[in-house]
Amino acid sequence: MIGVRESVRLAHISWVLLRHGLDEIVLSAHLLRPLRFLKYFSPFFWFRSEASAPYGFRIRRSLEDLGPIFIKFGQILSTRRDLLPDDIADELAKLQDQVPPFPAAHSTRLIEQALGDSVDHVFARFEREPLASASIAQVHTATLLSGEDVVVKVVRPGIEKTIRRDIDLLFLIARLAQKYSKEARRLRPVEVVEEYEKTIFDELDLMREAANASQLRRNFDNSEMLYVPQVHWEYCRPNVMVMERIYGTPVSDVETLQVKGISMQMLGERGVEIFFTQVFRDNFFHADMHPGNIFVEDDGRYVGVDFGIMGTLTVEDQRYLAENLLAFFNRDYNRVAVLHVESGWVPPDTRVDEFESAIRAVSEPIFDRPISEISFGHFLLRLFQTARRFDMEVQPQLVLLQKTLLNIEGLGRQLYPELDLWTTAKPFLERWMDEQFGPKSFLRRVKKHLPKASEQLPELPALAYKVLKDAEQGRLSIQWQSAELEKMREQITRSNRKMKATVSGGALLITAAVVAGMPPAALTVMAGQVVSAALASVGAVMLLFAWKSG
Repeated sequence: MIGVRESVRLAHISWVLLRHGLDEIVLSAHLLRPLRFLKYFSPFFWFRSEASAPYGFRIRRSLEDLGPIFIKFGQILSTRRDLLPDDIADELAKLQDQVPPFPAAHSTRLIEQALGDSVDHVFARFEREPLASASIAQVHTATLLSGEDVVVKVVRPGIEKTIRRDIDLLFLIARLAQKYSKEARRLRPVEVVEEYEKTIFDELDLMREAANASQLRRNFDNSEMLYVPQVHWEYCRPNVMVMERIYGTPVSDVETLQVKGISMQMLGERGVEIFFTQVFRDNFFHADMHPGNIFVEDDGRYVGVDFGIMGTLTVEDQRYLAENLLAFFNRDYNRVAVLHVESGWVPPDTRVDEFESAIRAVSEPIFDRPISEISFGHFLLRLFQTARRFDMEVQPQLVLLQKTLLNIEGLGRQLYPELDLWTTAKPFLERWMDEQFGPKSFLRRVKKHLPKASEQLPELPALAYKVLKDAEQGRLSIQWQSAELEKMREQITRSNRKMKATVSGGALLITAAVVAGMPPAALTVMAGQVVSAALASVGAVMLLFAWKSG
């Protein structure tokens, strides 16, 4: 049954949309359609200040007013310029770094409380006007007493309460969907929201983000492809982080990059290589790679910022993913189908030949075509439809990776539409597989475990004798059964942990994948409706449930 707080939140969402002239979204809810004529009696209809503003502008302002959850969704949409009308895409792109800032007095007070001293004493210079403002935090420029230029990131005051309110609303919707929809149960919405909750609250901890930045910096130390700014740990606190200030051209400013003579093809190919390097070589990848977080130096080297959301995979998922991608690049659809069964991503009784045929039908149309002519959004949507036929459950641990791949595609489409993703990625995966599972890898593992093996080798005769003695006395069977039960328990525990260990952003990805599969004409309405029409509809349904149950 819907609670008072959820009812208030849904009412607030509708009020924000009405205030920004998006009454058609509120009234698009099925139960409210007969009441559309009432809008002509509403003061919002006659006196709203933004009625004549462009549709994209009104959508952006609504997202900003609704808070960080909705802003992040708009950021995901903004990377899909191949699917959004230009005016809406341009407006949503402003969500990357043009969220209205909170007062400078508030940020200054928070920084001084965290560092225990006045900003005028801690820094040689502190710019009170923010450089950029995002949904979770905002950034100020400063100069250390040692003369180094830095940026000071501070978490928005009261943001935790706002996020908690929206997360609770997402939980309510997820539980209702899981209870009343068989399809929703396959998508495991409650687990996805649980993982998103963990991720977004982790993002509020700037000490964690600083640690992420330091790790990524070590991974790409002296790299010609990616530069990560240095963290100044002595000035970092849970709500304040200080790191090196970087200078570069925003990756979305393609015209300036071209004027500077930077090769768009090189940028596109480097972007793909950086992604695969992070995922497979380091198993530690930047999972929030929207254009507002990426800059380019004059020599073509990428510079990354904002490391609040990072992703990792288990060794098993990493290997299965690499093998799947490589088999896919080789058009070995039988191998793709077999790997899905072996990994447990589809039920064990799945007919491999039928699954292979379905994958072939989805995959073949996109091969041998540049990125400008294909859409991974459409491709993922068709894969989801195929997965539904074969009872394939969503893999939470791969959700964020898919979201990141969508971001990479959107970036590649902007920079170099002729990019051949297959030709760029395939050699990297082949090298990685050879390094991980080839002869050199075998010798490397032998060398690694040789000292331990040499210690245990003298004990083998005694252990063999004990095993034979136990077998003779009938104890071996009992001990073996106990070991098997323990192994089963560990597998179940590991499976549960793996299920819960999603990288994040999952709640938004499911929506983004659906949005990505829609034709551009529908996005004009969808870009706004996705924000609240669904919530308004769900809210109306929940009210109906509450009325029936009451």
